[in-house]
Amino acid sequence: MTAAPSQVLDRVLVLEMVRVTEAAAIAASVLTGRGDEKAADAAAVDAMRTALNELYMDGTVVIGEGERDEAPMLYIGEKVGSAIGTGPKIDIALDPLEGTTICATAGPNSLAVLAIADEGGLLNAPDVYMDKIAVGPGYPEGIIDLDKTPTENITAVAAAKGVAPRDIIVCVLDRPRHEALIAELRSIGCGVMLIGDGDVAGVIATTNPDTTIDVYMGSGGAPEGVLACAALRCVGGQFKGRLLFRNDDERARAAKWGVTDLDKQYDLSELAKGDCIFAATGVTDGSLLAGVKRKGGKIMTTESVVMRASSGTVRWVKGEHRIG
Repeated sequence: MTAAPSQVLDRVLVLEMVRVTEAAAIAASVLTGRGDEKAADAAAVDAMRTALNELYMDGTVVIGEGERDEAPMLYIGEKVGSAIGTGPKIDIALDPLEGTTICATAGPNSLAVLAIADEGGLLNAPDVYMDKIAVGPGYPEGIIDLDKTPTENITAVAAAKGVAPRDIIVCVLDRPRHEALIAELRSIGCGVMLIGDGDVAGVIATTNPDTTIDVYMGSGGAPEGVLACAALRCVGGQFKGRLLFRNDDERARAAKWGVTDLDKQYDLSELAKGDCIFAATGVTDGSLLAGVKRKGGKIMTTESVVMRASSGTVRWVKGEHRIG
């Protein structure tokens, strides 16, 4: 269902979001392949924060680099924008460098990612793991369910698509915790596309037939789940997520951010409500976007995508930037 347009978001131009992700991507790209994850992430964070603070808004980071005592900037709860206290109130979910290891090793699908919504529009998810399953648009509502087994979910998706389970491709993060999941998927004949990092791109890939990915499954960061849902709200698809808690500290962290039902299965519209804008710029080449390229001594090129839920508009933006 298309979201109603937000008058608040109208005051923050869609293309301004692209400028923010472009700044972060360019800053991180200088350190691509240099083997220093922390330096690349810090460069992206600094650039994104500077760009956000130039925008006329009263922004609150609800998904960020961590909680205040763990992150020097762009932490959960931080205020950004040039009109704090007076401007339009905006919730912001961000990952200045999604795939820090990817960037450090010059692998595929590293992105600078940002989503905004009206105040209260994005789930203030704690920085814990989330069990996730996602499909692209065109399927009957409720086709996926975390209370079902992977086999049951794949069987349902395959039937709706009119194919056998062996014709379904599932994207999964390549982690030891997913060994049983991968084994079950392969036992029913599924193709499994393993990715080393970058599950925002993995979820979004389900919406693009060119990727051949039908379903995303597995656990990853809860903040990345909210970001991916903002994109799905714009282009269609279904998502289910359930927060995973490994210890009492993580459960206490959830309570701090107002999460009381620890076993709740979240739907797409509960993670990203109403109108929202999603923007991403490629840092390295990937299935979604081309990475930053140096063209001559002081020119860099970027490729970005920006989407809006209320209009269903998807814009692909190529930029040329003169550096220095």
